[in-house]
Amino acid sequence: MLKQLSVFVENKAGSVYEIAEALHKAGVDISALCIADTARFGILRMIVDDPTKAMEVLRENGHTVSLTDVFAVCINDQPGGMIPLLKLFKEEGIGVEYMYAFVGKATLTAYVIIRVEEIAKAQEILDREGFGQLSQDELKNAL
Repeated sequence: MLKQLSVFVENKAGSVYEIAEALHKAGVDISALCIADTARFGILRMIVDDPTKAMEVLRENGHTVSLTDVFAVCINDQPGGMIPLLKLFKEEGIGVEYMYAFVGKATLTAYVIIRVEEIAKAQEILDREGFGQLSQDELKNAL
């Protein structure tokens, strides 16, 4: 399981730049990100190499930040690669709240970052079915 940063961002030009710049200056590496927006604000979700440091830096810069547990599930980097995972969650009644993905440069493995409704049940299912997962400690080795 990984820790994901969720940052509330004003919907104005330069907001994401300021966040990226602050993290860069602090030496925090962003591995994956996605943003969902409304007319007034957005939620920037990120996987970084040091979530605790990133959270501190962003809070010092006046941002509202939280940490969330998410899965980084290993899938085949090919068309349909995430179908077995999604089919399993469908069959087991696990609802997906959101997801995004990245490909590890070092491993050439695709990772789906996924937030689900029932974390403990999902973890049990992933373990039972043998789905590999990326931990926070393994993140740097995948990149």
